[in-house]
Amino acid sequence: MRTSQRIQGLVQSDIRRMTRECVRVGGVNLGQGICDMPTPDVILEATSAAVLEDLSVYSRHDGITELREQIAAKMERDNGRVTDAETEIVVTIGTTGAFAATCQAMFNPGDEVILFEPYYGYHVNTLLVSGCKPVFVQLSAPDWTIDRAALEAVFTERTRAVLVNTPTNPSGKVFGRQELEIIAGFCRDHDLLAVTDEIYEYILYDDREHLSLCTFEGMAERTVTMCGMSKTFSITGWRLGYVVAVPEIAGPIGLVNDLFYVCAPTPLQYGVARGMAALPQSYYADLKAAYQRKRDQFCGVLEEIGLTPLWPDGAYYVLADISHLKRRTARDAAMYILETVGVASVPGTAFFQGTRGEQYTRFCYAKEDAILDDACERLRTLPR
Repeated sequence: MRTSQRIQGLVQSDIRRMTRECVRVGGVNLGQGICDMPTPDVILEATSAAVLEDLSVYSRHDGITELREQIAAKMERDNGRVTDAETEIVVTIGTTGAFAATCQAMFNPGDEVILFEPYYGYHVNTLLVSGCKPVFVQLSAPDWTIDRAALEAVFTERTRAVLVNTPTNPSGKVFGRQELEIIAGFCRDHDLLAVTDEIYEYILYDDREHLSLCTFEGMAERTVTMCGMSKTFSITGWRLGYVVAVPEIAGPIGLVNDLFYVCAPTPLQYGVARGMAALPQSYYADLKAAYQRKRDQFCGVLEEIGLTPLWPDGAYYVLADISHLKRRTARDAAMYILETVGVASVPGTAFFQGTRGEQYTRFCYAKEDAILDDACERLRTLPR
Protein backbone atom coordinates (compact mmCIF):
# COMPACT_ATOMS: atom_id res chain seq x y z
CA MET A 1 0.00 0.00 0.00
CA ARG A 2 1.42 3.39 -1.01
CA THR A 3 1.93 5.90 1.81
CA SER A 4 2.07 9.67 1.52
CA GLN A 5 5.27 11.37 0.45
CA ARG A 6 5.17 13.56 3.54
CA ILE A 7 6.06 10.62 5.82
CA GLN A 8 8.64 9.03 3.56
CA GLY A 9 11.84 8.51 5.53
CA LEU A 10 10.22 9.13 8.91
CA VAL A 11 10.66 6.52 11.63
CA GLN A 12 9.35 6.42 15.15
CA SER A 13 11.68 8.13 17.58
CA ASP A 14 14.35 6.38 19.63
CA ILE A 15 12.47 7.74 22.64
CA ARG A 16 9.57 5.39 21.91
CA ARG A 17 11.87 2.55 20.87
CA MET A 18 13.84 2.66 24.12
CA THR A 19 10.60 2.63 26.12
CA ARG A 20 9.62 -0.60 24.37
CA GLU A 21 13.07 -2.06 25.05
CA CYS A 22 12.81 -1.04 28.70
CA VAL A 23 9.49 -2.85 29.05
CA ARG A 24 11.03 -5.90 27.43
CA VAL A 25 13.78 -6.18 30.06
CA GLY A 26 11.69 -4.94 32.99
CA GLY A 27 13.96 -1.95 33.53
CA VAL A 28 13.64 1.56 34.97
CA ASN A 29 12.59 3.96 32.22
CA LEU A 30 14.74 7.10 32.34
CA GLY A 31 14.38 7.47 28.59
CA GLN A 32 10.96 8.89 27.76
CA GLY A 33 9.95 12.11 29.51
CA ILE A 34 6.86 10.49 30.99
CA CYS A 35 7.09 12.55 34.20
CA ASP A 36 5.39 10.13 36.56
CA MET A 37 5.57 12.45 39.54
CA PRO A 38 2.32 12.87 41.53
CA THR A 39 -0.27 15.24 40.10
CA PRO A 40 -1.41 17.88 42.62
CA ASP A 41 -4.46 16.67 44.54
CA VAL A 42 -6.35 19.88 43.84
CA ILE A 43 -6.14 19.25 40.08
CA LEU A 44 -7.17 15.61 40.41
CA GLU A 45 -10.13 16.53 42.60
CA ALA A 46 -11.24 19.38 40.37
CA THR A 47 -11.01 17.19 37.28
CA SER A 48 -12.92 14.36 38.94
CA ALA A 49 -15.63 16.85 39.87
CA ALA A 50 -15.79 18.14 36.28
CA VAL A 51 -16.23 14.59 34.98
CA LEU A 52 -18.99 13.87 37.53
CA GLU A 53 -20.68 17.15 36.58
CA ASP A 54 -20.83 15.70 33.05
CA LEU A 55 -18.96 18.64 31.51
CA SER A 56 -18.32 16.45 28.51
CA VAL A 57 -19.55 18.30 25.43
CA TYR A 58 -17.36 20.12 22.94
CA SER A 59 -15.79 23.30 24.23
CA ARG A 60 -15.04 26.31 22.10
CA HIS A 61 -12.35 25.42 19.58
CA ASP A 62 -9.88 27.64 21.44
CA GLY A 63 -10.73 26.40 24.94
CA ILE A 64 -13.16 27.10 27.75
CA THR A 65 -13.35 30.64 29.08
CA GLU A 66 -12.19 29.66 32.58
CA LEU A 67 -8.97 28.09 31.33
CA ARG A 68 -8.16 30.88 28.90
CA GLU A 69 -8.62 33.39 31.73
CA GLN A 70 -6.29 31.40 33.99
CA ILE A 71 -3.68 31.23 31.21
CA ALA A 72 -3.97 34.98 30.62
CA ALA A 73 -3.47 35.68 34.32
CA LYS A 74 -0.49 33.31 34.43
CA MET A 75 1.07 34.92 31.33
CA GLU A 76 0.91 38.38 32.91
CA ARG A 77 2.07 37.23 36.35
CA ASP A 78 4.85 34.82 35.39
CA ASN A 79 5.85 35.73 31.82
CA GLY A 80 5.33 39.48 31.77
CA ARG A 81 2.95 39.49 28.79
CA VAL A 82 -0.46 41.13 29.11
CA THR A 83 -2.75 38.77 27.20
CA ASP A 84 -6.34 38.99 25.96
CA ALA A 85 -8.06 35.78 27.02
CA GLU A 86 -10.71 36.19 24.33
CA THR A 87 -8.54 36.66 21.23
CA GLU A 88 -4.92 35.68 21.97
CA ILE A 89 -5.08 32.15 23.43
CA VAL A 90 -5.76 28.78 21.81
CA VAL A 91 -5.94 25.69 24.03
CA THR A 92 -4.48 22.72 22.14
CA ILE A 93 -3.84 18.99 22.32
CA GLY A 94 -0.56 19.41 24.15
CA THR A 95 2.33 21.57 23.01
CA THR A 96 2.89 19.03 20.24
CA GLY A 97 -0.58 19.83 18.92
CA ALA A 98 0.14 23.52 19.32
CA PHE A 99 3.20 23.20 17.09
CA ALA A 100 1.39 21.09 14.49
CA ALA A 101 -1.39 23.68 14.25
CA THR A 102 1.14 26.52 14.10
CA CYS A 103 3.06 24.89 11.24
CA GLN A 104 -0.10 24.33 9.21
CA ALA A 105 -1.43 27.82 9.88
CA MET A 106 1.73 29.89 9.42
CA PHE A 107 4.11 28.07 7.06
CA ASN A 108 4.02 26.96 3.43
CA PRO A 109 5.76 23.93 1.93
CA GLY A 110 9.37 24.85 1.26
CA ASP A 111 9.58 27.42 4.04
CA GLU A 112 12.73 27.12 6.15
CA VAL A 113 12.64 27.14 9.95
CA ILE A 114 15.82 27.52 11.98
CA LEU A 115 16.34 25.20 14.97
CA PHE A 116 19.16 24.94 17.48
CA GLU A 117 21.02 21.64 17.77
CA PRO A 118 20.72 19.59 19.95
CA TYR A 119 17.00 19.67 19.20
CA TYR A 120 13.80 17.88 20.15
CA GLY A 121 13.09 15.35 17.41
CA TYR A 122 9.32 15.91 17.37
CA HIS A 123 9.94 19.51 16.34
CA VAL A 124 11.97 18.34 13.36
CA ASN A 125 9.50 15.70 12.23
CA THR A 126 6.49 18.01 12.59
CA LEU A 127 8.22 20.48 10.29
CA LEU A 128 9.03 17.75 7.78
CA VAL A 129 5.45 16.45 7.70
CA SER A 130 4.32 20.06 7.15
CA GLY A 131 6.54 20.30 4.09
CA CYS A 132 8.96 22.71 5.75
CA LYS A 133 12.75 22.47 5.75
CA PRO A 134 14.45 22.39 9.16
CA VAL A 135 17.75 24.30 9.15
CA PHE A 136 20.13 23.69 12.03
CA VAL A 137 22.42 25.98 13.99
CA GLN A 138 24.87 23.76 15.83
CA LEU A 139 25.53 24.65 19.45
CA SER A 140 28.54 23.32 21.32
CA ALA A 141 28.83 21.83 24.79
CA PRO A 142 29.03 22.61 27.60
CA ASP A 143 27.36 26.03 27.42
CA TRP A 144 25.45 25.70 24.11
CA THR A 145 25.87 29.43 23.47
CA ILE A 146 24.69 31.17 20.30
CA ASP A 147 25.87 34.15 18.32
CA ARG A 148 24.41 36.30 15.55
CA ALA A 149 26.93 35.13 12.96
CA ALA A 150 25.72 31.54 13.24
CA LEU A 151 22.16 32.65 12.57
CA GLU A 152 23.16 34.83 9.63
CA ALA A 153 25.14 31.94 8.13
CA VAL A 154 22.00 29.83 7.66
CA PHE A 155 19.61 32.61 6.62
CA THR A 156 18.19 32.42 3.08
CA GLU A 157 15.33 34.01 1.20
CA ARG A 158 13.19 31.01 2.21
CA THR A 159 13.76 31.47 5.96
CA ARG A 160 10.43 32.03 7.68
CA ALA A 161 10.94 31.48 11.40
CA VAL A 162 13.24 30.61 14.31
CA LEU A 163 12.21 27.93 16.80
CA VAL A 164 13.41 28.45 20.38
CA ASN A 165 12.99 25.81 23.08
CA THR A 166 13.86 27.15 26.54
CA PRO A 167 14.48 25.47 28.92
CA THR A 168 15.65 22.99 26.34
CA ASN A 169 15.04 19.31 25.75
CA PRO A 170 17.51 17.50 25.68
CA SER A 171 20.36 19.69 26.96
CA GLY A 172 18.60 21.62 29.70
CA LYS A 173 19.96 24.90 28.34
CA VAL A 174 18.18 28.05 29.48
CA PHE A 175 18.55 30.94 27.02
CA GLY A 176 19.69 34.08 28.79
CA ARG A 177 18.74 37.67 28.10
CA GLN A 178 21.72 38.40 25.84
CA GLU A 179 21.07 35.36 23.66
CA LEU A 180 17.36 36.11 23.39
CA GLU A 181 18.23 39.69 22.41
CA ILE A 182 20.33 38.25 19.57
CA ILE A 183 17.41 36.11 18.38
CA ALA A 184 14.96 39.00 18.71
CA GLY A 185 17.19 41.31 16.69
CA PHE A 186 17.65 38.66 14.02
CA CYS A 187 13.88 38.14 13.74
CA ARG A 188 13.15 41.88 13.61
CA ASP A 189 15.82 42.61 11.02
CA HIS A 190 14.71 39.81 8.70
CA ASP A 191 10.94 40.03 9.40
CA LEU A 192 10.76 36.49 10.79
CA LEU A 193 8.38 34.72 13.12
CA ALA A 194 9.64 33.27 16.38
CA VAL A 195 8.05 30.09 17.73
CA THR A 196 8.91 29.32 21.33
CA ASP A 197 8.39 26.06 23.21
CA GLU A 198 8.43 27.00 26.90
CA ILE A 199 6.85 23.92 28.43
CA TYR A 200 9.62 23.54 31.06
CA GLU A 201 9.37 27.19 32.15
CA TYR A 202 8.96 26.40 35.86
CA ILE A 203 11.79 23.86 36.06
CA LEU A 204 14.90 26.00 36.55
CA TYR A 205 18.07 25.54 38.61
CA ASP A 206 20.67 27.64 40.40
CA ASP A 207 18.48 30.78 40.49
CA ARG A 208 18.21 31.00 36.72
CA GLU A 209 15.39 33.08 35.26
CA HIS A 210 12.94 32.06 32.57
CA LEU A 211 12.45 34.79 29.97
CA SER A 212 9.76 34.73 27.29
CA LEU A 213 10.89 35.99 23.88
CA CYS A 214 7.49 37.58 23.28
CA THR A 215 8.30 40.23 25.91
CA PHE A 216 11.35 41.57 24.06
CA GLU A 217 11.12 44.76 22.01
CA GLY A 218 9.14 44.27 18.82
CA MET A 219 8.53 40.57 19.44
CA ALA A 220 4.96 40.41 20.77
CA GLU A 221 3.53 40.80 17.27
CA ARG A 222 5.81 38.17 15.74
CA THR A 223 6.05 35.46 18.42
CA VAL A 224 4.03 32.29 18.86
CA THR A 225 4.46 31.27 22.50
CA MET A 226 3.70 27.57 23.06
CA CYS A 227 3.36 26.05 26.47
CA GLY A 228 1.43 23.38 28.32
CA MET A 229 0.38 21.83 31.59
CA SER A 230 2.01 18.40 31.13
CA LYS A 231 5.32 19.04 32.87
CA THR A 232 4.20 21.60 35.43
CA PHE A 233 1.39 19.44 36.82
CA SER A 234 2.71 15.96 35.85
CA ILE A 235 -0.20 15.23 33.51
CA THR A 236 1.64 14.27 30.32
CA GLY A 237 -1.14 11.90 29.24
CA TRP A 238 -3.85 14.54 29.48
CA ARG A 239 -2.49 16.35 26.40
CA LEU A 240 -3.26 19.95 27.31
CA GLY A 241 -1.24 22.79 25.84
CA TYR A 242 -1.80 26.26 24.51
CA VAL A 243 -0.64 28.97 22.14
CA VAL A 244 -0.38 32.66 22.96
CA ALA A 245 -0.07 35.12 20.08
CA VAL A 246 -1.58 38.32 18.72
CA PRO A 247 -5.06 37.82 17.20
CA GLU A 248 -3.73 37.90 13.63
CA ILE A 249 -1.69 34.78 14.44
CA ALA A 250 -3.84 33.10 17.10
CA GLY A 251 -6.87 33.24 14.82
CA PRO A 252 -5.40 31.11 12.01
CA ILE A 253 -3.85 28.70 14.53
CA GLY A 254 -7.25 28.32 16.18
CA LEU A 255 -8.82 27.61 12.80
CA VAL A 256 -6.40 24.73 12.20
CA ASN A 257 -6.79 23.54 15.79
CA ASP A 258 -10.54 23.26 15.19
CA LEU A 259 -9.99 21.41 11.91
CA PHE A 260 -7.51 18.89 13.35
CA TYR A 261 -8.76 18.39 16.90
CA VAL A 262 -12.12 20.23 17.36
CA CYS A 263 -11.13 21.00 20.95
CA ALA A 264 -9.03 19.77 23.85
CA PRO A 265 -10.80 17.39 26.27
CA THR A 266 -13.43 19.55 27.95
CA PRO A 267 -13.57 18.07 31.49
CA LEU A 268 -9.78 18.11 31.69
CA GLN A 269 -9.81 21.80 30.76
CA TYR A 270 -12.21 22.53 33.62
CA GLY A 271 -10.13 20.53 36.05
CA VAL A 272 -6.88 22.27 35.20
CA ALA A 273 -8.52 25.72 35.21
CA ARG A 274 -9.93 25.16 38.69
CA GLY A 275 -6.65 23.67 39.87
CA MET A 276 -4.61 26.60 38.56
CA ALA A 277 -6.90 28.99 40.40
CA ALA A 278 -6.50 27.08 43.66
CA LEU A 279 -2.77 26.33 43.65
CA PRO A 280 -0.61 28.69 45.72
CA GLN A 281 2.48 30.31 44.22
CA SER A 282 4.55 28.22 46.60
CA TYR A 283 3.69 25.18 44.45
CA TYR A 284 5.96 26.44 41.67
CA ALA A 285 8.83 27.19 44.02
CA ASP A 286 8.50 23.74 45.56
CA LEU A 287 8.47 22.16 42.09
CA LYS A 288 11.71 23.90 41.19
CA ALA A 289 13.38 22.88 44.44
CA ALA A 290 12.30 19.24 44.09
CA TYR A 291 13.70 18.96 40.59
CA GLN A 292 16.96 20.64 41.54
CA ARG A 293 17.41 18.05 44.27
CA LYS A 294 16.77 15.26 41.76
CA ARG A 295 19.19 16.82 39.28
CA ASP A 296 21.93 17.10 41.87
CA GLN A 297 21.44 13.53 43.04
CA PHE A 298 21.34 11.98 39.57
CA CYS A 299 24.13 14.01 37.98
CA GLY A 300 26.28 13.28 41.02
CA VAL A 301 25.85 9.55 40.41
CA LEU A 302 26.66 9.96 36.71
CA GLU A 303 29.92 11.71 37.63
CA GLU A 304 30.68 9.00 40.17
CA ILE A 305 30.41 6.21 37.56
CA GLY A 306 32.21 8.05 34.75
CA LEU A 307 29.21 8.93 32.56
CA THR A 308 30.15 12.61 32.65
CA PRO A 309 26.97 14.71 32.74
CA LEU A 310 26.46 18.06 31.03
CA TRP A 311 24.71 19.59 34.02
CA PRO A 312 21.39 21.11 32.89
CA ASP A 313 20.21 24.60 33.82
CA GLY A 314 16.55 23.68 33.46
CA ALA A 315 14.04 21.02 32.34
CA TYR A 316 14.53 17.47 33.67
CA TYR A 317 16.91 15.81 31.24
CA VAL A 318 20.66 15.40 31.20
CA LEU A 319 23.01 14.48 28.37
CA ALA A 320 25.74 12.15 29.62
CA ASP A 321 29.05 11.44 27.87
CA ILE A 322 29.24 7.72 27.15
CA SER A 323 32.57 7.76 25.29
CA HIS A 324 34.40 5.68 27.86
CA LEU A 325 32.01 2.77 27.33
CA LYS A 326 33.71 2.38 23.93
CA ARG A 327 30.65 1.13 22.11
CA ARG A 328 30.39 1.54 18.35
CA THR A 329 27.34 3.82 18.46
CA ALA A 330 25.27 5.74 20.99
CA ARG A 331 22.47 3.26 20.41
CA ASP A 332 24.81 0.39 21.26
CA ALA A 333 25.89 2.20 24.43
CA ALA A 334 22.31 2.92 25.51
CA MET A 335 21.38 -0.72 24.94
CA TYR A 336 24.46 -1.84 26.88
CA ILE A 337 23.40 0.25 29.87
CA LEU A 338 19.84 -1.04 29.64
CA GLU A 339 20.74 -4.70 29.28
CA THR A 340 23.52 -4.57 31.90
CA VAL A 341 21.84 -2.66 34.74
CA GLY A 342 18.25 -2.20 33.55
CA VAL A 343 18.17 1.58 33.15
CA ALA A 344 16.80 3.02 29.90
CA SER A 345 18.08 6.20 28.26
CA VAL A 346 17.84 7.66 24.75
CA PRO A 347 20.80 7.63 22.35
CA GLY A 348 22.17 11.10 21.73
CA THR A 349 21.79 10.68 17.99
CA ALA A 350 18.05 11.28 18.45
CA PHE A 351 18.89 14.95 19.08
CA PHE A 352 21.68 15.72 16.61
CA GLN A 353 22.30 15.57 12.88
CA GLY A 354 24.94 13.16 11.61
CA THR A 355 27.32 11.69 14.15
CA ARG A 356 27.48 14.59 16.63
CA GLY A 357 25.30 12.76 19.11
CA GLU A 358 27.27 9.51 19.17
CA GLN A 359 29.07 10.45 22.39
CA TYR A 360 25.90 11.10 24.40
CA THR A 361 22.86 9.44 25.85
CA ARG A 362 19.97 11.31 27.45
CA PHE A 363 18.46 10.44 30.82
CA CYS A 364 15.18 11.77 32.25
CA TYR A 365 15.13 12.07 36.05
CA ALA A 366 11.46 13.13 36.43
CA LYS A 367 10.78 10.21 38.75
CA GLU A 368 9.50 9.70 42.26
CA ASP A 369 12.30 9.42 44.80
CA ALA A 370 12.10 5.65 45.26
CA ILE A 371 12.30 5.01 41.50
CA LEU A 372 15.16 7.46 41.04
CA ASP A 373 17.01 5.90 43.99
CA ASP A 374 16.60 2.48 42.37
CA ALA A 375 17.95 3.78 39.06
CA CYS A 376 20.94 5.33 40.80
CA GLU A 377 21.79 2.12 42.62
CA ARG A 378 21.50 0.15 39.38
CA LEU A 379 23.80 2.58 37.57
CA ARG A 380 26.40 2.27 40.35
CA THR A 381 26.76 -1.39 39.38
CA LEU A 382 27.61 -0.57 35.75
CA PRO A 383 31.05 -2.01 34.96
CA ARG A 384 33.67 0.71 34.48
